Amino acid sequence: MAITAAMVKELRDSTGAGMMDAKKALTETDGDMDAAVDWLRTKGLAKAAKKSGRTAAEGLVAVNVESGKGVAVEVNSETDFVGKNAEFQDMVRKIAGAATGVSTVEELAATNVDGKPVADMITDKIATVGENMSLRRMASLEGETVVSYVHNAATDGMGKIGVLVAMTGGNEGFGKQVAMHIAAARPEALNEASLDPAWVEKERQVQIDIAKESGKPDAVIEKMIVGRMAKFLAENTLLGQAFVVNPDLSVEQAAKEAGATITGFVRMEVGEGIEKKEENFAEEVAKAMKG
Repeated sequence: MAITAAMVKELRDSTGAGMMDAKKALTETDGDMDAAVDWLRTKGLAKAAKKSGRTAAEGLVAVNVESGKGVAVEVNSETDFVGKNAEFQDMVRKIAGAATGVSTVEELAATNVDGKPVADMITDKIATVGENMSLRRMASLEGETVVSYVHNAATDGMGKIGVLVAMTGGNEGFGKQVAMHIAAARPEALNEASLDPAWVEKERQVQIDIAKESGKPDAVIEKMIVGRMAKFLAENTLLGQAFVVNPDLSVEQAAKEAGATITGFVRMEVGEGIEKKEENFAEEVAKAMKG
């Protein structure tokens, strides 16, 4: 497979590796981007990369909590300007309000708000604003106590990052601290049991390859793997992470001190996993002049 400059740049941007190292990694892995990241990590040339994709799409995430059920809804727009529009925000707020009564984004799209389905409401807004929009996803969470938090709020209850935390015991103040931690620390799952087993096993194999590169005895390598995987699990699970409010404690330890048990969470960020085509302004001008 031909290795292009764009592929090399993408790998450099995602791993921080040097240009020649990135090119060699892609050559060694026949252009497989994920395999190239692992190759670089094995050689000690790149840090671990999280699963989440680059954030590029615009719009808002809205959160709403009613009677022990919390929902987070993402509505996308083409530009950040629309996300600041009061009419768009009002529409998103109504959609989030309707979301507490359904379980899926398909049900939400068909739910009537102000006398018409949410899908039609969005279509009408597209016609008046002149910009494409979409109801992308929703997530819900139930618990004895559900606390919500919005980071970079555009207005009350909506912004770039929405978080829901479910727990038993404790109080809303502690729940809010945990929600703020989740917004900042981006945990992949609540605990080890909630992590994708395939992802964990892939990391284990990468760590084994890295350890073997050291040339140390197998007995030492086994201990290295145990320690590195423990660190990996702690960094990627909410309960294992160092609590941002008090880094001397894990979130699990902090919850115990607060008399709380965290039972689940949702973290939703605008545009998560969507890649928007990057336009090169200079190239566009050059094309226009040639035309």
